[in-house]
Amino acid sequence: MSNKAVISTPDAPEAIGPYSQAVKAGNTVYLSGQIPLQPGTMEMVEGDISDQARQVFSNLQAVAIASGGTLADVVKVNISLIDLADFAAVNAVMASFFATPYPARACVQVAALPRGAAIEVEAIMAL
Repeated sequence: MSNKAVISTPDAPEAIGPYSQAVKAGNTVYLSGQIPLQPGTMEMVEGDISDQARQVFSNLQAVAIASGGTLADVVKVNISLIDLADFAAVNAVMASFFATPYPARACVQVAALPRGAAIEVEAIMAL
Protein backbone atom coordinates (compact mmCIF):
# COMPACT_ATOMS: atom_id res chain seq x y z
CA MET A 1 0.00 0.00 0.00
CA SER A 2 1.35 3.42 -0.98
CA ASN A 3 1.30 6.48 1.22
CA LYS A 4 1.34 8.68 -1.90
CA ALA A 5 -1.69 10.71 -3.01
CA VAL A 6 -2.17 12.91 -6.05
CA ILE A 7 -3.67 16.34 -5.34
CA SER A 8 -5.83 18.09 -7.92
CA THR A 9 -8.07 21.15 -7.80
CA PRO A 10 -10.02 23.11 -10.42
CA ASP A 11 -9.03 26.27 -8.49
CA ALA A 12 -5.53 26.11 -10.02
CA PRO A 13 -4.47 25.59 -13.63
CA GLU A 14 -4.49 22.01 -14.80
CA ALA A 15 -1.14 20.43 -15.56
CA ILE A 16 0.23 21.28 -19.01
CA GLY A 17 2.37 18.13 -19.11
CA PRO A 18 2.71 14.67 -17.60
CA TYR A 19 2.71 15.75 -13.95
CA SER A 20 0.32 16.36 -11.04
CA GLN A 21 -0.51 19.70 -9.44
CA ALA A 22 0.86 18.21 -6.22
CA VAL A 23 1.77 14.88 -4.68
CA LYS A 24 1.43 14.12 -0.98
CA ALA A 25 3.79 11.54 0.49
CA GLY A 26 3.25 11.04 4.19
CA ASN A 27 3.11 14.51 5.76
CA THR A 28 5.01 16.17 2.92
CA VAL A 29 3.35 17.77 -0.09
CA TYR A 30 5.33 18.60 -3.22
CA LEU A 31 3.62 21.39 -5.15
CA SER A 32 4.51 21.47 -8.84
CA GLY A 33 5.78 24.64 -10.42
CA GLN A 34 3.10 27.17 -11.22
CA ILE A 35 3.29 29.76 -13.98
CA PRO A 36 0.86 32.70 -14.27
CA LEU A 37 -1.98 30.79 -15.90
CA GLN A 38 -5.54 31.58 -14.92
CA PRO A 39 -7.52 28.54 -13.74
CA GLY A 40 -10.35 27.64 -16.08
CA THR A 41 -9.19 29.60 -19.11
CA MET A 42 -5.53 28.48 -18.98
CA GLU A 43 -4.65 31.93 -20.36
CA MET A 44 -1.53 33.77 -19.23
CA VAL A 45 -2.16 36.74 -16.94
CA GLU A 46 -1.65 40.08 -18.63
CA GLY A 47 0.50 42.67 -16.90
CA ASP A 48 3.85 43.12 -15.26
CA ILE A 49 5.89 40.77 -13.11
CA SER A 50 3.90 41.69 -9.99
CA ASP A 51 0.65 40.69 -11.71
CA GLN A 52 2.24 37.44 -12.87
CA ALA A 53 3.69 36.70 -9.42
CA ARG A 54 0.31 37.32 -7.74
CA GLN A 55 -1.31 34.77 -10.07
CA VAL A 56 1.46 32.24 -9.43
CA PHE A 57 1.18 32.53 -5.64
CA SER A 58 -2.64 32.42 -5.87
CA ASN A 59 -2.32 29.19 -7.86
CA LEU A 60 0.05 27.73 -5.26
CA GLN A 61 -2.31 28.80 -2.49
CA ALA A 62 -5.20 26.95 -4.17
CA VAL A 63 -3.14 23.76 -4.45
CA ALA A 64 -1.97 24.10 -0.83
CA ILE A 65 -5.59 24.36 0.33
CA ALA A 66 -6.60 21.36 -1.80
CA SER A 67 -3.74 19.47 -0.12
CA GLY A 68 -5.18 20.11 3.33
CA GLY A 69 -2.90 22.98 4.32
CA THR A 70 -2.14 26.61 3.62
CA LEU A 71 0.86 28.59 2.46
CA ALA A 72 1.77 28.87 6.16
CA ASP A 73 2.70 25.16 5.93
CA VAL A 74 5.22 25.75 3.13
CA VAL A 75 8.79 25.03 4.23
CA LYS A 76 10.65 25.54 0.92
CA VAL A 77 10.04 27.69 -2.16
CA ASN A 78 11.94 27.60 -5.44
CA ILE A 79 11.50 30.60 -7.74
CA SER A 80 12.65 30.73 -11.35
CA LEU A 81 12.75 34.12 -13.08
CA ILE A 82 13.74 34.95 -16.62
CA ASP A 83 15.12 38.27 -15.33
CA LEU A 84 16.69 38.70 -11.87
CA ALA A 85 15.91 42.42 -12.16
CA ASP A 86 12.39 41.30 -11.10
CA PHE A 87 13.74 39.97 -7.77
CA ALA A 88 12.54 42.91 -5.60
CA ALA A 89 9.06 43.02 -7.14
CA VAL A 90 8.62 39.28 -6.64
CA ASN A 91 9.83 39.61 -3.03
CA ALA A 92 7.12 42.22 -2.39
CA VAL A 93 4.40 39.97 -3.80
CA MET A 94 5.69 36.91 -1.94
CA ALA A 95 5.67 38.87 1.34
CA SER A 96 1.95 39.55 0.83
CA PHE A 97 1.23 35.78 0.67
CA PHE A 98 3.55 34.57 3.45
CA ALA A 99 4.11 35.61 7.06
CA THR A 100 7.10 35.13 9.31
CA PRO A 101 8.68 32.76 9.80
CA TYR A 102 9.17 32.67 6.03
CA PRO A 103 9.98 29.39 4.30
CA ALA A 104 13.45 28.57 3.04
CA ARG A 105 13.88 29.72 -0.55
CA ALA A 106 16.00 29.69 -3.67
CA CYS A 107 15.65 32.09 -6.59
CA VAL A 108 17.43 31.58 -9.88
CA GLN A 109 17.47 33.16 -13.31
CA VAL A 110 16.65 30.82 -16.18
CA ALA A 111 16.80 31.22 -19.96
CA ALA A 112 13.12 30.49 -20.56
CA LEU A 113 9.95 29.14 -18.93
CA PRO A 114 6.90 27.34 -20.34
CA ARG A 115 4.50 29.44 -22.40
CA GLY A 116 6.82 32.44 -22.25
CA ALA A 117 6.14 33.05 -18.54
CA ALA A 118 8.43 35.42 -16.64
CA ILE A 119 8.13 33.44 -13.38
CA GLU A 120 7.59 29.91 -12.11
CA VAL A 121 7.33 28.92 -8.45
CA GLU A 122 7.29 25.47 -6.85
CA ALA A 123 7.03 24.62 -3.16
CA ILE A 124 7.29 21.91 -0.52
CA MET A 125 4.76 21.84 2.28
CA ALA A 126 4.94 19.98 5.62
CA LEU A 127 1.60 19.14 7.21
